[in-house]
Amino acid sequence: MNRLHLHNRRMRRMRPTTVMALGFLAIILTGAVLLALPVSARSGEATPFLDALFTATSATCVTGLIRVGTATHWSGFGQAVILLLIQIGGLGFMTLASIASFLTHRTITLRERMVMSAGLNLTDNAGIVRLTRRVLYGTFAFEAAGAVILSCRFIPQFGFFKGFLMGVFHSVSAFCNAGFDLLGTPDAPFLSLVDYVGDPLVNLTIMALIVIGGLGFFVWGDIWDKRSFRHFRLHTKLVLVTTAALLLLGFGLTLLFEWNNPRTLGALSGPEKVLAAAFQSVTLRTAGYNTIDQAALSGPAQAVSCLLMLIGGSPGSTAGGIKTVAAAVLLLSTISALRGRITVSAFGRTITPRSIMNAVTMLIVGVVVSLSGACAIAYIEGAPLHQCLFEAVSAFGTVGLTMGLTPALHTPSCLILIVLMYLGRVGVLTLGVTVLMRHREPPKLQYPEGNVMVG
Repeated sequence: MNRLHLHNRRMRRMRPTTVMALGFLAIILTGAVLLALPVSARSGEATPFLDALFTATSATCVTGLIRVGTATHWSGFGQAVILLLIQIGGLGFMTLASIASFLTHRTITLRERMVMSAGLNLTDNAGIVRLTRRVLYGTFAFEAAGAVILSCRFIPQFGFFKGFLMGVFHSVSAFCNAGFDLLGTPDAPFLSLVDYVGDPLVNLTIMALIVIGGLGFFVWGDIWDKRSFRHFRLHTKLVLVTTAALLLLGFGLTLLFEWNNPRTLGALSGPEKVLAAAFQSVTLRTAGYNTIDQAALSGPAQAVSCLLMLIGGSPGSTAGGIKTVAAAVLLLSTISALRGRITVSAFGRTITPRSIMNAVTMLIVGVVVSLSGACAIAYIEGAPLHQCLFEAVSAFGTVGLTMGLTPALHTPSCLILIVLMYLGRVGVLTLGVTVLMRHREPPKLQYPEGNVMVG
């Protein structure tokens, strides 16, 4: 009894970020055990635990990297487990757990509110219950609308029951920025949306779901409340402007570098090239679907892809990466430094030093972790560094795009990608707080300032 009481006290003392990090880990392990069962595979045989763990991590971290075909290897039960992991990973386990509290009218405790805030990347608990309700209603509404629209394409092709289920699966996967698909065949298990490269209905629906899911739940609430760009909060303005700029940048550079590439856009008609370039720009925002062969991209297009995958989506969304706001803060800081200013501002507001420090931390850790993972994989596999870097950045940014290297990786390389996916979903700042700040105390003294020569 005393041990149980001591265990409960330790649990209550845990930081919300620690609860979130451990919660995701528990979900991944549970999903891996379920996927390893014989009932989860079409063959009726147990799946190797490494493949099950890799798939469970990819689904929970809404990445999309896979070692076995989702449509060809997994049974209906296995696919249902993957879909559930995607939904939990996209919204956060506490957000979904709050449904029971809403249905039973149970009061949500302060600690639960703190964990919910951590799961949505919010620093303030005020209004978290109302925001969580909006997140749930908005998520299910968008996913339902996407499922209905996609079913209009899949039902004529696959029949009513299978077509409807495929509409639901791909809608949830797209909104959560997961990138899992059920379109593979025994001859091409990693087909993704290549057969729909010129289909506006599928492309535009998937693109809309990806962008909406990647904006961030806080942005949804701000747009709903204010409904005027001028009255939006600074965070919302930065998210919207940066998202639009990155989408246009990716679209324009993809057209520029791939227009005449016969293995990507070169063989398509003019309208199809535009649609494929737009889809490529959107899917690099941590979605993972593809309509063109990523291994056939030119060198400059691969570099652009790595940059956009590293940036990823927006804070508090279903996306990964260092986040759009961090990229915007870094760019604004650079502009301010070049102009000789000592403060950073945007839209009439000064950005706090803490935010700038967080952005720098995100960038440095993201680059170092991705590059280290790529170098390790290149050493283990003897593969070209640029391919390994593409896979590593895709894992850390929870994107899920691949140049075809992931299915053939050995065990150590797979474990590296698993760690990168986990870091990308939980967040380097969250994990840093969990590991490095368990016994943080306020500083007892402040040192005098000192100047150093930089540049």
